[in-house]
Amino acid sequence: MYYETTQEIEVSVEPFYLEEQSDPDEGRFVFAYHVRIQNQSVRTVQLINRFWKITDGFGRIQEVRGPGVVGEQPVLEPGEMFEYTSGCPLTTPTGIMAGTYEMETTNGDRFNVKIPAFSLDSPNVRTHIN
Repeated sequence: MYYETTQEIEVSVEPFYLEEQSDPDEGRFVFAYHVRIQNQSVRTVQLINRFWKITDGFGRIQEVRGPGVVGEQPVLEPGEMFEYTSGCPLTTPTGIMAGTYEMETTNGDRFNVKIPAFSLDSPNVRTHIN
């Protein structure tokens, strides 16, 4: 599990490999990740936009931007959390994802919350850290 806290908004991510959807012989490696966003502040916040930076095993970078997550722009009261699961296909058996969520308070202030960098690794491939 990977964790990051920004302005009392905690984001945790747990990635996992989807072997049944992957086809290594065809260069298709599918990963999913479960995200939990917890509002530990005294403010109500809404997740407005997401930004992902996805780096594959060859260092190729893809950026993804868009409104909300999984079709939602959740509002989190103090103490509340929102969870979702999404996925990412890669053409390599390893990769890294990181990003930010743009949040908005009830008075219109916007700020970015960091999504921790997390590793995507096929269990069938030996990984080594540079």
